[in-house]
Amino acid sequence: MQHLIRTSDFSKEEILDIFADAREFLKSKPNEILKGKIIVTLFFENSTRTRSSFEIAAKRLGAEVVSLDVGTSSASKGETIYDTVANINAMKPDAIVVRHSECGLPESLKGFVGCPIINAGDGRHSHPTQALLDLFTISEHYNGETEGKKIAIVGDVRNSRVAGSNRRLLPRFGIEVNLVAPDCFKYESDDFKQYNNIREIIDELDIIMSLRSQLERHNLTYFESLNEYAKDYCITNELVGDRDIILLHPGPVNRNIDISDEMLKDPRTKVLTQVTNGVAIRAAILKKLILNKI
Repeated sequence: MQHLIRTSDFSKEEILDIFADAREFLKSKPNEILKGKIIVTLFFENSTRTRSSFEIAAKRLGAEVVSLDVGTSSASKGETIYDTVANINAMKPDAIVVRHSECGLPESLKGFVGCPIINAGDGRHSHPTQALLDLFTISEHYNGETEGKKIAIVGDVRNSRVAGSNRRLLPRFGIEVNLVAPDCFKYESDDFKQYNNIREIIDELDIIMSLRSQLERHNLTYFESLNEYAKDYCITNELVGDRDIILLHPGPVNRNIDISDEMLKDPRTKVLTQVTNGVAIRAAILKKLILNKI
């Protein structure tokens, strides 16, 4: 049985197969290949895009979705998450989608289940389905020709699980990852080129990925205000100019902090395309893990 905890759980060939299925799901009407299957979503952190994307993907494939309200679950009565998941597993679901603030938590649940676990985000560690939909968006834009492309991931690269998954996944497909962040948000590694300001590298880029400042993950205040941060890290039309660059963001976007209002309207900004692609990618992942689990 296969799980999706991190992007390395799928080989390059498996990822390309997922992309092929996602491409078909984008073109076709809903079907019932997962009719009779039950998918449980278990989100211990707030989510709009990821949770609804999984649920819409599942329903478009004919599956039933059970979304557990963690606030009113037995966890609020002191039950451990391991017992919660073991009890859910005893009800024989076909997949469990988990988001949790603790790094490594989805990995630790694998021994308590008889169905695939899909990591919908764990702390600062990983967000594999987001990275896969990001790569798919890039690949579709460049007709599969990703080798040699350069991306700058801009913002809180230290705390972002999206940045973490993307910096592990994108190089496997020939994309050079560069990180742009203030010193307080820098990723502590020499594995990637790092810059303080995107203007240092923008003329070399094919892709920019803007990130949301992960304020809820900070113990210290690094900027007087988000507007102060935005002076150097907001992606604007003035910054991008007429360059042939596409702009991504995992959402939610802090307008005029991460990306300017004007740039969000620019056709080079692919934020809503990412959302559309996310449903198709998650549908393809559900299909793969559920139908191949035996």
